[in-house]
Amino acid sequence: MRRYRSAVVAAVLVVVGVAGCAREGTRAQEPAAAVAPAEATGEATGDVAAVPTSAPPPTAPGRESMGAAPARSASAKPSPKPTVKPTRATAPRAVAKPPTETKVPPPPPKPSSTACKPRYVGTQATRAQAGAALADAAARVYWPTSAPDIRIPPALVKATAWQESGWQSNIVACDGGIGLMQVMPATAEWMNQRFEQSYDIDDYRDNAYLGANYLAWLTKYIGDMYFEQDYRLEAGLCTAELDSCLLNAVIAAYNYGHGAVAREGRPLTVPNPQYVRNVRALMTECVCLDY
Repeated sequence: MRRYRSAVVAAVLVVVGVAGCAREGTRAQEPAAAVAPAEATGEATGDVAAVPTSAPPPTAPGRESMGAAPARSASAKPSPKPTVKPTRATAPRAVAKPPTETKVPPPPPKPSSTACKPRYVGTQATRAQAGAALADAAARVYWPTSAPDIRIPPALVKATAWQESGWQSNIVACDGGIGLMQVMPATAEWMNQRFEQSYDIDDYRDNAYLGANYLAWLTKYIGDMYFEQDYRLEAGLCTAELDSCLLNAVIAAYNYGHGAVAREGRPLTVPNPQYVRNVRALMTECVCLDY
């Protein structure tokens, strides 16, 4: 009997020891907290730097992007982190500040006769070539020193080119506009002097740079006057009112000139609402976005 009781006690001790080892093994297999990798930073120098940027945030689909920003879905996490309230302006000032730039591009020409037909010069670039040139132009940083956070969305550059020329790189319009972005010769000459460049308006790649550079100039010019140097060109910042956001103002000014949209001491104006709506729709629905 003594030997029997000793054997039972020994068996119980073995079972307890195994259970303790199993609990220790479970703790050992718990994953350690993940450590986020450090993010590299850098700053471009020079007047115009060919620095590719990260992909822009997705825009709201089609007609929804013309109204208020879509509501975000509730987070599935039980205790989400508190969001930081934006400190930058999202609506334009009631009246414009004095412009920071005193040397401005020439005003756009008067509308040409409807009877006039455009002409074509040289060889037309393929859609693939045009798309690559426009994407490269959007990826550049045009204000690396004074406004390095200005980014021109690729969809905006492609949609503007489609609205202006249908991506016909060799077209010359009746009013003198040339190429993909329908850049006026006087505007190209002014921008080459302003940014100390030598873009060739007849080359479809340089034409794309000229158009994107002009969009960047308008972004800074209007952003300084009305948006407290908030240069975000995001559709989600726009409301149903066309004069509510920088994106709509820049689109309008590309077509009508900066002076028709932004004037010192006056509210922001969108004189060409149909043009703005066309480009905004193309930014989400254009077949050109596939190139």
